[in-house]
Amino acid sequence: MKVLSFADLALPEPIAKAVKDLGFEEPTPIQSLAIPLLRDGKDVIGQAHTGTGKTAAYGIPIVERVEPAGKTPRALVLCPTRELAIQVSEELRKLARYRRGLIILPVYGGQPIERQLHALKAGVQVVIATPGRLLDHIDRRSITLSDVGTVVLDEADEMLDMGFRDDIEAILKKTPPGRQTVLFSATMSKEILDLAARYQHDPRTVQVMHDKLSVPKIEQSYFEVRESGKIDVLSKLLDLYDPQLTLIFANTKRRVDEIVSQLQARGYLAEGLHGDMNQSQRERVMGKFREGRIDILIATDVAARGIDVPAVDLVVNFDVPQDPEYYIHRIGRTGRAGKEGRSFTFVSGKEMWKLRDIQRFAKIKIALQSVPKEHEIISRKAELMARRVRDLIDTGRLDPEILRVQQIMGEEYTSLEVAAALLSLYVGSGKPEK
Repeated sequence: MKVLSFADLALPEPIAKAVKDLGFEEPTPIQSLAIPLLRDGKDVIGQAHTGTGKTAAYGIPIVERVEPAGKTPRALVLCPTRELAIQVSEELRKLARYRRGLIILPVYGGQPIERQLHALKAGVQVVIATPGRLLDHIDRRSITLSDVGTVVLDEADEMLDMGFRDDIEAILKKTPPGRQTVLFSATMSKEILDLAARYQHDPRTVQVMHDKLSVPKIEQSYFEVRESGKIDVLSKLLDLYDPQLTLIFANTKRRVDEIVSQLQARGYLAEGLHGDMNQSQRERVMGKFREGRIDILIATDVAARGIDVPAVDLVVNFDVPQDPEYYIHRIGRTGRAGKEGRSFTFVSGKEMWKLRDIQRFAKIKIALQSVPKEHEIISRKAELMARRVRDLIDTGRLDPEILRVQQIMGEEYTSLEVAAALLSLYVGSGKPEK
């Protein structure tokens, strides 16, 4: 079955509702390939980099299948680090939002074990764990794996590189022989294949191959920004750089609508593009963007397919993209036709891990940049004003305006004072007119 949308997967209502809340428009390639196999109970070897949506690829089948009953774990996800264990737990909880009674628990070192012991005693159906802490619980008999039906090894190559092979094998031997075993890895080393041959039954292999990445003539920067401060920083950057056409990317449809509303409230000519819009609505918005009747377009990755506007000056990643390849596709919208382009990425909290994955995967360096200060914006706007003034004077078509300035001057003010007052009004009044 070729999966084109989440509707093709016929998800149960609680999961479909959670997916809709998350704003996902369509499955990523690894989700399209893996979810049908995992729902059928197949063992799977998935080759995919971090940030390709693999957590939902195995998380959706787990949340769908595991019943919120019983006190012992029915599904186990092994992760190499506490950071990944926490991240996976958070994503699975979002997917399980409407599955009442389904308990998901991260188990990792560095957290007081008493807290984990209390939660395990109350009953847990899905455990996301680092190998060392899980073995500690097994030794304490606070976790039993005899009822586990699905085991996922997430970032298996990293776990093996960290020396966890013996721990992984010890854990797998504690699970039932008929379990479903799922292995996700960015690489397929001999050690990975040996592990698969030993512990999987007739596994199906799914691979997501990325395009060759090329990023010419694009100045790339990122800003560390609190989630609540992104709109303010975006406004400052738009005022400072004054791009003719700006393309802003967000990860969800809901986010697109929020950004559009906030920018319009600040006086910017902005509209959005996402999957809930019909074809005629999309064409209308795109026509306005191409013609310059709006100068800011906010879009999701899916809705942006087919956008071909050669004069985009600035691309802003309001959200760090889920997939490293999406990043390349996004920033490739600027710097076309031999022109130089500029891209900014806003990074908040744990998104720094995603940005590192993008840089490592694409073999690029994205420079940290400071948020501009108010005096820098005012100075920049004054420079833009001076340049435009000179351009207008050179046209020689200012007779009506000269008469108005003479009226303002009267007998009290000099032409220099009038010009200074107009400049002050211009640079201190939000976004200037173009």
